[in-house]
Amino acid sequence: MVEKLLELHKNSYVPISNYPVSAILITKDGREFAGVNCEDASTRAGTCAERAAIFTAITAGVKKGEFKELHVMTSSTDTIGMPCFVCRQMISELFDKDCVVTCYNKKGESVSHTVAELCPYPFGEEDLK
Repeated sequence: MVEKLLELHKNSYVPISNYPVSAILITKDGREFAGVNCEDASTRAGTCAERAAIFTAITAGVKKGEFKELHVMTSSTDTIGMPCFVCRQMISELFDKDCVVTCYNKKGESVSHTVAELCPYPFGEEDLK
């Protein structure tokens, strides 16, 4: 997985931050969907790698409950970055609570958390009723 994420890093579009992030989402049936972060001058119009991978999976017809795991690599050699809170919101809505999110640095070191651990107080559909 580390090699795939490192190769995918090259596709990030990060002219401002120079902070590439890559993500690979794996479904319960073994399909893989990749995503990278893309930014622009307004910074808010871009998207994170995690959501890019999720959007690609949804576009391909993957439904809520079919997601298995998510792998994310940040550009830092030493720091293992975690998904931002916008990404955590989407993860908490689409992934089962026992799905695993594994985050890596460029050395290949990793930390894994279940969705429940990463998003202990989710806001979801039940909150809108």
